[in-house]
Amino acid sequence: MTPVEPETKKRSYATAITLGMLLLVVLLTCVPYLVSIALAEGPAPDNAADASPIFGVTIPAGYKQWELIAPAEEAPPLDELRAVVGNQTAIDAYQAGKLPFPDGTILVKRAWKRKQSPEFASATVPGVATTVQVMVKDSKKYAATGGWGFGRFIDGKPVDAAQHRTCWGCHEARAKSHDYVFTRLAP
Repeated sequence: MTPVEPETKKRSYATAITLGMLLLVVLLTCVPYLVSIALAEGPAPDNAADASPIFGVTIPAGYKQWELIAPAEEAPPLDELRAVVGNQTAIDAYQAGKLPFPDGTILVKRAWKRKQSPEFASATVPGVATTVQVMVKDSKKYAATGGWGFGRFIDGKPVDAAQHRTCWGCHEARAKSHDYVFTRLAP
């Protein structure tokens, strides 16, 4: 054995240990991040009864912690306060001014009846929750409806198919120039 061979073996061993440690660091760093992304997007529905008819859209887990895109007020007869929130894909697209929205975009509209604040006479505050409405972008799955799937829920349960049939027609007629989305990012 020449003196060079033990030195080469030492370097190979050191390189293997360094690569192993690097792989461990990458795994420990990335796996929790990837798991958090998967959980933020929401799990697949456990029960088909929780999915909207026609589209199969469900209420995403954790949506109440998503970033606000814009508030809105709906005049009577609905007389609602609304807030549209989005997943990170939606937020990134809005901030970049990207149209059409990329697949994976999820928008959630939360709505409440308006009521006068008991503490401040000129303020209007959210009252009873009315609906949660969800739009999911998947250009292949929802090709017939501009790439969007819709869900409208009352008390966590989807409304009937007849109400879901009205979603696409309204978005197609009024928001085609903005990838069928009404809401703009609030300044």
